[in-house]
Amino acid sequence: MPAIVLIGAQWGDEGKGKATDLLGSRVDYVVKFNGGNNAGHTVVVGDEKYALHLLPSGILSPGVTPVIANGVVVDIEVLFEELDALSSRGVDVSKLKVSANAHVITQYHRTLDKVTERFLGKRQIGTTGRGIGPTYADKINRVGIRVQDLFDENILRQKVEGALAQKNHMLVKVYNRRAITVDEVVDDLLSYAERLRPMVEDTALLLHQALDAGKTVLFEGGQATMLDVDHGTYPFVTSSNATSGGAVTGSGVAPNRIDRIIAVVKAYTTRVGAGPFPTELFDDSGEFLRAQGFEFGTTTGRPRRCGWYDAPIARYTARINGVTDFVLTKLDVLTGLATIPVCVAYEVDGVRFDEVPVSQSDFHHAKPVYEEFPGWTEDITGVRSFDDLPKNARDYVLALEAMSGSRISAIGVGPDREAIVVRHDLLG
Repeated sequence: MPAIVLIGAQWGDEGKGKATDLLGSRVDYVVKFNGGNNAGHTVVVGDEKYALHLLPSGILSPGVTPVIANGVVVDIEVLFEELDALSSRGVDVSKLKVSANAHVITQYHRTLDKVTERFLGKRQIGTTGRGIGPTYADKINRVGIRVQDLFDENILRQKVEGALAQKNHMLVKVYNRRAITVDEVVDDLLSYAERLRPMVEDTALLLHQALDAGKTVLFEGGQATMLDVDHGTYPFVTSSNATSGGAVTGSGVAPNRIDRIIAVVKAYTTRVGAGPFPTELFDDSGEFLRAQGFEFGTTTGRPRRCGWYDAPIARYTARINGVTDFVLTKLDVLTGLATIPVCVAYEVDGVRFDEVPVSQSDFHHAKPVYEEFPGWTEDITGVRSFDDLPKNARDYVLALEAMSGSRISAIGVGPDREAIVVRHDLLG
């Protein structure tokens, strides 16, 4: 059975939770391989809406084993808050597995994230302040705390002492904050150890054994391609690899085990936080997309910046990730527009770029070159067959497919769980 990677094709918030839910009944494991509680999925099941930040969205699918893999940074307090919230609503969370090698977000990571962002002033990146970046920095600097360290107090204390020896100097002398004591960090982390222990496993081994046994494994990326620390709009990116390559390093599953790579892309474009955004709208059209698409962050509640579909970004995503299938979401949001512009290229100082410029400066100054498509007024939220979509909606989808670098295999036509049109089997 296949191993499938599911990633975002733009700057996040594309509706990956909906795509995961579409596959849920046919998947045995759903694996979160990067990021932390700095992004979220909103999943609608019947009349119930679930906002997940740290947990894989597969936790809502009966029979699925959700896995938090080694590439994730884990805020344990948030983990248990989410588990308790789901349990109180009758969701079975007992199957969750957490990698022993995942890194842990501590109090000092959250504090440093907030004060350093404020210190940047006008150069702020737009972080969520949840300690993600500082935790990944400690991981790379080899001074991080891993989940397995919580089960050996001596090792945990030594690691926290080493980390705070440097960080307290920064907090006190640079940022004028109080020093954090070793005991308060260690005591806080140890308070979660016994509850966490039964969930912790060698998840890389678990996933290899699952694939060997013929199980279907879905790797679910947090954030999206344009926020990838290597391939996104650096430095306005996340601190991990949100691309398909991150699924390999973030889970311990070898690249030759991956069968399909599905990218989720909105029928328009949004982003949260600072950074370049060529198709961003500052007029009534942008407000229309924000209102109709309810474009506010799942984790932060921040209004999302809105713009038209960007085909060069879709092609870039297809190349970087090796996309086999796109899932196009929120097509229904465009209903009622007389015409729908699509960015087909950029212009920078009179020079046309048909692909995403390698230079950050060029991309920052890029002006979109638009092609316009006729809109539709018919309600499409009840449509379940591609042929039943209005002709202009079908033409729009086919045009996006032709210019995006891979086939569009499914189309979201409404917020409900079942509001999706399937053109090609995502597992076939």
